[in-house]
Amino acid sequence: MAEQAREQTTIQASVEECFRTLVDFESYPEWAGDLKQATVIAYDDEERPVVVEFRAAAMGRSTTYQLHYDYDGAPNRLGWELLSGDLERELDGNYLLQPGTDPTTTDVTYELAVDLIVPIPGFVKRRAEARILKTALSELKARVEGGPVVDIGEDDLDDDSSGT
Repeated sequence: MAEQAREQTTIQASVEECFRTLVDFESYPEWAGDLKQATVIAYDDEERPVVVEFRAAAMGRSTTYQLHYDYDGAPNRLGWELLSGDLERELDGNYLLQPGTDPTTTDVTYELAVDLIVPIPGFVKRRAEARILKTALSELKARVEGGPVVDIGEDDLDDDSSGT
C-alpha cells in the first residue's frame, strides 16, 4: 500500500471557481503539462464525469489510466481512485477546497497515494510524489488565476512535503 503525500496552496479564486476547473477534465491537457489526453468515459445521473481516462507522460514513457471520481462533499472535495492503469497499482487521492481567510481565496490541499507496478526506491518515489504535487498545484493555480506556471526545480522540493 502506498503512503499518502500532501501539499497545500492558496488560490486567488472562490471554491466554486476552483472546483469548476477541477471537474473540467477534458481541458486538463491545456494546462496540466504531463497530461496528453483526457476523455470522459462515464457520467453519473447528474451528468458529472465519474470515469475519466488519462494518457500522460510518466518515467520517460506514456501511461494510460482510468480514474473513478467521487463527488461526496462537493464542491469542497473532489476524490478519485484508480480503476485501471498500465503502470499504476494505486493512484488515489483528493482535492480539498476550503474558503481562505480572505473570501476571494481558496485553500487547496492535494492528497495523493501512488504505487507503481514497477518497484522504485523509496527516496525516488518520495521525490517524484513531491514533484507531482507541487507541479499539479502550480498548474492549477496558474489555470484558475490566469497567470504563468511557476517552474518547480529540484531545489524547491522538500523531502518533508511528502508523507502521511
